[in-house]
Amino acid sequence: MNRVLILGGTKYFGKKLVQLLLDKDIEVTIATRGKEKDEFGNRVNRLIIDRMSRESQIEAFKDKSWDVVFDQTCYSPQEVKDTVEALNGNVKRYIFTSTQAVYDFGLDHKEEDFNPYHFQFEYKTRMEYPGIYGYQEAKRAAEAVLFAQADLEVVAVRFPMVVSKDDYTERLKFHVDKVLKGEPIGIPDMKVGFSFILADEAAQFLFGIAQSSFTGPINPGSKGSMSLEEIITKIERVAEKSAIIEKELTKENASPYGMPGTFETNTEKALSLGFKFSDLNEMIDELITYYVKNK
Repeated sequence: MNRVLILGGTKYFGKKLVQLLLDKDIEVTIATRGKEKDEFGNRVNRLIIDRMSRESQIEAFKDKSWDVVFDQTCYSPQEVKDTVEALNGNVKRYIFTSTQAVYDFGLDHKEEDFNPYHFQFEYKTRMEYPGIYGYQEAKRAAEAVLFAQADLEVVAVRFPMVVSKDDYTERLKFHVDKVLKGEPIGIPDMKVGFSFILADEAAQFLFGIAQSSFTGPINPGSKGSMSLEEIITKIERVAEKSAIIEKELTKENASPYGMPGTFETNTEKALSLGFKFSDLNEMIDELITYYVKNK
């Protein structure tokens, strides 16, 4: 792997991936809308694209080739179809950032619990997939398009919730802040939970799986899942304050983790390939402690 294209790469673990690649003296090209500044200066190449415009990608990718493409910004089957056609066979390996949300709610989901090869869909744009169930269908359909490409080595990385001290979404921090301020948190079901992965480990996984010979869908992340009830209990212990939980949701109190059900993925396949992930309890404890101490 000498030359890579990253669709995205200017936010969160995308930036961490870029840095990992640069540290290994790999030539990196970032393709974005050009609206987000990055910190990489002249160490990266930059292309301007619009994922909803096939023509912009054809123009940007013309007469260029890469060993690997990391797709961080696809939210519809039409987008990935346009991208594959614009690349026109000039990339060998396609690493797609997918999501645990391709599964239905439930526990211990293995990769085969959603089979993209048999998924029926229509070509739609991202604007035609509203809400959480639209997001699920969009990512499922995007995987289906990619795995139908016979001339591409495709990996669909089904990420769980990504967390870190520098998480710009502040979804976990939201709960810590509410407890510290004595403000209510809107949670319809405290038993709902998720699998998680550290942002640094997400970037490391993308880097590692790109260099492997593995193809297919794969679940990275810490083993198991953690419920909102467990998260709130941990926050209460560290903050030494009781949480105020309300079932009625408002714009101000609604938990960003307030999903209708649990997403838990089985990571045995990733572990069997030699990847290692942080212990879930230790990871969440450390993050909560950090947020409390740096309030």
